[in-house]
Amino acid sequence: MSSGVGITLDELLTWSDEAAQDWKRHFEAHPALLELPCGINDAADVLALVRHIWGAELRWSERLAGLPNTECPSGPLDAIFAVHTKAMELYRGLLAEPAARWDEPYELKFDWLPPEKRCISRRKAALHSLLHSQRHYAQLATLVRVAGYPVTVRGDLLFSVALH
Repeated sequence: MSSGVGITLDELLTWSDEAAQDWKRHFEAHPALLELPCGINDAADVLALVRHIWGAELRWSERLAGLPNTECPSGPLDAIFAVHTKAMELYRGLLAEPAARWDEPYELKFDWLPPEKRCISRRKAALHSLLHSQRHYAQLATLVRVAGYPVTVRGDLLFSVALH
């Protein structure tokens, strides 16, 4: 159990993994959802958005682990979910490192980003990755509801087992 007021990376990781598993189960119960037109992050359909979400998790976990980026498969759902699973394993391994390592600088290698904004902490990069997923899950829930489908996923942190 965490002490203090803030959320830990471990808690955020647990929430993120829980949300991904819930969405996977929801898609397995309602496979037609994967074919819904999307447009979020230029994704043609929901499957492409899910690929973006879980692919980004893997890219960021690989970057922080110092590994080359792996290409995310385009489908099927189980293959894309395996990317999420690999990312969670990498993050759990990274969390086993000494806490001070998370404050070490990480240089973003994005040419479009001004040089003075390219240096962030490893912690900020991990937080970005995991919150990026949650932000897209919220968009996904809205898209699915607007399309007239039920959403059984309870993605709010309030309902997560990650915190008490």
